Amino acid sequence: VQLQASGGGLVQAGGSLRLSCAASGRTLISYTMGWFRQAPGKEREFVAAISWLHITDYADSVKGRFTISRDNAKSTVYLQMNTLKPEDTAVYYCATGPRYENNPNAYDYWGHGTLVTVSS
Repeated sequence: VQLQASGGGLVQAGGSLRLSCAASGRTLISYTMGWFRQAPGKEREFVAAISWLHITDYADSVKGRFTISRDNAKSTVYLQMNTLKPEDTAVYYCATGPRYENNPNAYDYWGHGTLVTVSS
């Protein structure tokens, strides 16, 4: 299974970005997809997850600003990020796993990450 994340970049505070994660080698229909992020000097943290039934979960820090969605036909998951803040700066990783959880240990495949930088 390979996950390829894209869409990161530099944006000013208050701006928006849309991350994409395309999967190959596995049909995603029955798997949970998640987004995590890791800022410099910090541990990897949960951002959002979407189950195969399209049930979603978000970290408190991004609720109301970020939206996760998936297109099973394209084996792709998206993360729409609005009203970005400097504290959202991190490398964002997509992951897939069999269980609907916010624990990174529950995910068995990870992409390489895409850098999001939010300037103040």
